[in-house]
This record gives sequence, structure tokens and C-alpha cells, in this order.
Amino acid sequence: MIAEKIAQANKEAIEKLLSAQPTLVGIGTVGENVPGMTKKTVLHSGPPVKWENMSGPMRGAVIGGLIYEGLAANEEEAVKLAESGEITFDSCHHHDSVGPMAGVTTYSMPVWIVQNKTFGNYAYCTLNEGLGKVLRYGAYGEEVITRLKWMETVLGPVLKAALELSGEIDLKTMIAQVIQMGDEGHNRNKAGTSLLIRELAPYIVQTSFSEADKVEVLKFMHSNDHFFLNLTMPAAKCSLEPMANTKYSTLLYTMARNGTEFGIRVAGLGNRWFTAPAEIIDGLYFPGYSTEDANPDIGDSAITETCGIGGFAMAAAIPIVQFVGGTPQDALNYSKSMYEITEAENNAYKIPVLDFRGSATGIDIQKVVETGIRPIINTGIAHKDAGVGQVGAGLVHPPMKCFEDALEAFVEMLEAEGAI
Repeated sequence: MIAEKIAQANKEAIEKLLSAQPTLVGIGTVGENVPGMTKKTVLHSGPPVKWENMSGPMRGAVIGGLIYEGLAANEEEAVKLAESGEITFDSCHHHDSVGPMAGVTTYSMPVWIVQNKTFGNYAYCTLNEGLGKVLRYGAYGEEVITRLKWMETVLGPVLKAALELSGEIDLKTMIAQVIQMGDEGHNRNKAGTSLLIRELAPYIVQTSFSEADKVEVLKFMHSNDHFFLNLTMPAAKCSLEPMANTKYSTLLYTMARNGTEFGIRVAGLGNRWFTAPAEIIDGLYFPGYSTEDANPDIGDSAITETCGIGGFAMAAAIPIVQFVGGTPQDALNYSKSMYEITEAENNAYKIPVLDFRGSATGIDIQKVVETGIRPIINTGIAHKDAGVGQVGAGLVHPPMKCFEDALEAFVEMLEAEGAI
């Protein structure tokens, strides 16, 4: 009877995910749109973490966020404020949001607004800063703050005006298309960024902003292949969120990392996090760097894998192995192995080289523990020190302890209810 209840719950949960319709509906600001925000609230990636337990890049991003908001004038003041208890730190996931790498999200930042049209829920994500010295990797120098202010005063408003002219954008269809164009939606976003520019450019030029501002916005988007990542993430987030609180379901609706711990949440166990120390990423390093420089796994971008793309769709983006390591056959094998730990094949995100088979979707903690196969995640590698930036890219898995603890808690829940 319990097995039947679990099977039915998992079927219900996966139907919620597969029927999702993530849609870009606009651009707003964190303070106006993200639930529960105040001027002294700082959101971060991964499960909740206290200031004293934050990694180097996470601390650096917090320092930068406080300086950007005008709450501190310099590093010393920012650290003092962070230690004071005046700042509320919380997980992006607790506020319908996601953030790449450190994921630091503060009151004045512009955000993409994505709605799941099937269920009406929203998800939010800041705009992608580009590469180099950027906040998400813990940089907080003058160039970082200047860029964030430009994103707040120019980039966000220009894109908002363009979206008001263009109307809503169906992200599910666009992501399905980019998967067939060689992206996987996490570390390879060239096709997605190109399609987004193609969609918005005719409307950007029609806005009332100066020619200089419009040119700068288009050049900024063009120069940043990862610009679309900050849309695949909230698209995945709002698609997965309706699965939460599906009683008796053993499917995941969250995987996230804060640079200290990896955390998962299970549909049948509500908002409870199951965490373990984040692992060091196995990958390719930029010249001059090695595993000695690497910070443990960090960022909310594993929400893409949770939704069935990213590392789960590496077979659609075989050249990515030149960036994250491995061989073309490895990319195929990773995508194929994920079918062993998932509930279904995706009805939209299909992989050409696998005869257009839908990507593996709906991670089941039962199957992970039973098979010993952990989800595959491809990701960037952050330097362990604040502000150095990205030092490579590679592959990583969630700690098995997260799944074992979650399954034990699931059994305890059944026992408490007298179900077993």
C-alpha cells in the first residue's frame, strides 16, 4: 500500500513538473517584487548559512552587496555590519528566487520575473554580470559596484521597457530549442543568449532611451554568453516549486549549494533541507590554478539539473567536455545514466543524439540510494578567496549523505503516521 502511495505521489509530482509553463513576464526589482525583502535582507545561494560559516566568495559577495546598497562604505564597515546581527541572511530559495554562484541578492538589484503559467507561481533571478571580477564570485572592487549600478539604472530599465513592447516570452519553448541547438542550459548558454538577443533587439531599439544606452545594452548582452543562464534558472525554479508538499513523493524539487554545504529538498518532506559538506569540483582549471585554489561547490544553478537539463542534458552539448573535462562519450554516458535515478523523460527538453529522447527528469531519492548513482552537475569553479573569480569548470555530485538522510527522514515520517 505504501509503495502504491509513493508511486502515485511521484506520478502526481512529475506531472506538475512536466506541465509547467515557465514564461518571462517582465523585469522588476528585488525590493518591489521578491517576497519578504527589506533593505537589510541579503539573500544567498544554497541552503541557509550563517556569516561565520560562509566561504570566501560568499563573504566577498555579501561585502559587495552591502557596499552596493550604501549600507557600508568599505570592506571594514561591511564586515562589521555583517557581524552585527543587523543583517538578515537567508536562502534565495526561501524567497522564490535563485542566484548563480554566491547568489547574493539585495534590495535594489533588478530581477527577471518568471511565472509558471500553469500554476501561477513566480520565480526571480538577478541579471548576469558577465565574466571577470564580478559579485557572484566574491569581487567587490569599484569596477564591480560601478557595473552593478549601471545594471540597476540602465540595463534593467532598458530591458524592462523592451519586454513591455515585446510582450511575454515562452521560456519553455525557448529552452527546448536551445537544447537542440547545442546548449544544455547550465554551463553552455550561447544559443540561449543568442535567441534572447534576437527576441529583444527589435524592441530595445524602439525604446526611448539614448542611442548610447541601447548600444551599450546590446553590446553587454552580446559579450556575455552566460546571460541566458539567469533565465534558465528561474524557469527551472518556478517549474519545480509546485512539486513541494506533494505528500508521499520521494522526488527532489531543490538541489543547491552555498559554498559550504550542499542541500536538497524533497517534495514529500516540505521545506526541510538535508545537507552535507559540499564537495570539491573535478574539472579543468585555468592556467596557474589547481584544486588547491578551488572553493567547494557553490551556487543555485544546480536547479537546472533538478529540472532535467544542465548536466542531465550534456549529450545535447557534447563540446562542453572541452570546458568541464571528459570525452564526448562521457557526455553521452552521463545523460544516459541519469535515467536510472529519475521518474520520467522530459516532454519538452529532448536530446537529438539520443534519438530525441526526453532528458532524464524527476530525481528520486529512493533510486539514488538504491543504485548508488548520484546526480551529475556541471558547474563553474570559484576560487576559495573572495574576488579572485572563476578558476575553472568541471563536474561534481551531491554528497550521498543528503539522500540517505532524506530517505531516513521519509521513513521516519511514515512510521510517525503509522503508515508502516
